[in-house]
Amino acid sequence: MNKGIVLLAAGGTGGHVFPAEALAYELKARGYQVHLVTDSRAERYAGKFPADEIHVVQSATIGSKNPIAVARSLLKLWTGLRAARRLITKLKPVAVVGFGGYPTVPPLLASTGLGVPSMLHEQNAVMGRANKALAKRVKAIAGGFLPSDRGEYANKTVATGNPVRPAVLEAANVAYDPSENTEPFKLVVFGGSQGAQFFSAAIPAAICLLGDEKRSRLSVTQQARPEDKDNVIAAYAKLGVQADVSPFFGDMAQRIGAAHLVISRSGASTVSELSVIGRPSVLVPYPHALDHDQAANAAALAGAGGASVIKQSELSPQKLSNILADALIQPERLATTAAAAKATGKPHAASVLADMVETLAQGGSIAEFKKKIEGEHP
Repeated sequence: MNKGIVLLAAGGTGGHVFPAEALAYELKARGYQVHLVTDSRAERYAGKFPADEIHVVQSATIGSKNPIAVARSLLKLWTGLRAARRLITKLKPVAVVGFGGYPTVPPLLASTGLGVPSMLHEQNAVMGRANKALAKRVKAIAGGFLPSDRGEYANKTVATGNPVRPAVLEAANVAYDPSENTEPFKLVVFGGSQGAQFFSAAIPAAICLLGDEKRSRLSVTQQARPEDKDNVIAAYAKLGVQADVSPFFGDMAQRIGAAHLVISRSGASTVSELSVIGRPSVLVPYPHALDHDQAANAAALAGAGGASVIKQSELSPQKLSNILADALIQPERLATTAAAAKATGKPHAASVLADMVETLAQGGSIAEFKKKIEGEHP
């Protein structure tokens, strides 16, 4: 049964596209057609995105002070807005959902201007610039870590959480198993290209400062950039530490599930996955993140007792070594942290988000939906 078209709008980066993809699968299972509107950068995700059709609409960000560049950006936005209006008039979607990134601006301006029920999903604890610009116009906002009890848009913000991949839900079924006494201790380290670069130097240097007995227990999984990989492998070999080092791990969710401790950046997807799986972590927010969203995401998990947060500028090899040394002899503390992280997890985020879209499409009350959801998933 075809319940109509839901139009999803997402910027061309994975952080915006992956939550949209999870929602798309859920909506299609419920009988909706799903169309995606994005920019040309997202074409690399098109092969696996479960859309009935993908539409590329021009957009631009206005970050330059150069008047010619600003004029070009405004022309692109105007062109994109006109194209989005034509597309929405033709498709007649029952709802439009924006996932952030500047490519969402023309379709959401068009949908709200045409009176189509529209909402946003914000992954982070701090609203991104595109979503901030659109927040006043939409009927509802779904938040990954966005506070729903305060702020200008609290009355229409629902704490749905961030949808996570099926592999993460599978890893969440594995209970945390503390490493006692002399048992092997599995350490997982990752964090995107910039995070990986910092950790490639910092982690081996910290492990080098551990005593032989503690170091011998470690088994490390570490993401490293291709250009750093050989150096990291050599550093661990010299230390006699068992390590699996690679630029990419296809089974990272499974590795997190097997970990005794995770050291990572604190992007929204990472923090969501750590909380759903329920693993203790040391989060090092990327210091140059726009709007400091990583620091806010990390603070949300740390505030619930589910992680430790340390600024990169304060993380010397000695300090990191002390953190590892304590972790190796405090299995009970790590187990408590793991349980606190898991208590904040939202494994049903994709389903809740789809419920919210359906409520919007059917003209239901978002205020009533918010009460119901926050009662069920406090």
